Amino acid sequence: MGLFDRLKQGLRKTKDLLRSDIRDLFRDGAILDETQLGELEGRLLKTDMGVVASTAVIDQLREEHGGRTVNVDAIFETVKATLKEQLGATADELAHPTGSDSDDPLAPLSLADEGLSVILVAGVNGVGKTTTIAKLAHLLISSGRSLMLVAGDTFRAAAVEQLTMWSQRLGCEIVTGAAGSDPASVAYSGCERAIEAKVDCLVIDTAGRLQTDRNLMQELEKIHRVIATKVPGAPHESLLVLDATTGQNGISQARNFTDIVNCSGIVLAKLDGTARGGIVVPIRQQMGLPVKYVGVGEGIEDLEPFDADRFVEAMFSIDG
Repeated sequence: MGLFDRLKQGLRKTKDLLRSDIRDLFRDGAILDETQLGELEGRLLKTDMGVVASTAVIDQLREEHGGRTVNVDAIFETVKATLKEQLGATADELAHPTGSDSDDPLAPLSLADEGLSVILVAGVNGVGKTTTIAKLAHLLISSGRSLMLVAGDTFRAAAVEQLTMWSQRLGCEIVTGAAGSDPASVAYSGCERAIEAKVDCLVIDTAGRLQTDRNLMQELEKIHRVIATKVPGAPHESLLVLDATTGQNGISQARNFTDIVNCSGIVLAKLDGTARGGIVVPIRQQMGLPVKYVGVGEGIEDLEPFDADRFVEAMFSIDG
């Protein structure tokens, strides 16, 4: 499947909820009233779209269609246009034609103009961070970049084993440390090895942690600082992985990460497993960070560059 088709498939649960709800609420030829608008607002909130975006959609519908004969297709167009505006209100990083499959999959990333590019990946426990790293690594390799991984979660053997397994599948080298060793030291060693091997990209995994664990957050800050001493300008990307299935809770859990590691963007994982696809909107509004990629399935290729226009069109697409 192309990019747009995979995105539609990954958003199926959200898409089915939105389209069926709107079709159930509105009928061609009826008059759009406040009762219908109120019910729609409640259903938009079920997707975790947030109060700000949901209110904006309802206000726009009221202005353009309130008290008039319902045209369901026109209502869909108003909803889509308003959501695109809401998504673009915080950042316009990516603006590609709707449904285009010719996009550069690495366009969301700010990589070094020359030499080694370092990507640091963080997140709370259980968000799908290791799988996301594997998908990102596959994307980089498929785009012609040489790659190395660093297993920075030195306190959880299963995390090292899982990332090592992925490195073998992907055919790339991985740098690991002794169990319980200093993660910052392992990250530094990874930078040294990547420079020696002259690879294009280094992706560093970190231990899952809650933002309330001060020691672990300080450890993450140290990793960030150590990387910069070895590779000027690094990390070039500090990506925060969020689990779409946690909805609004994911936002509150992750706020402090942005300050500690100077996050440059978000990867929204497990989007295919929830009808809460609307969570993308408040993430961009409340966290002030671009959503760079979305995970739309369990396969290694199921990581898509985020594009506001394409995302909204996929949420409301009829087919797929």
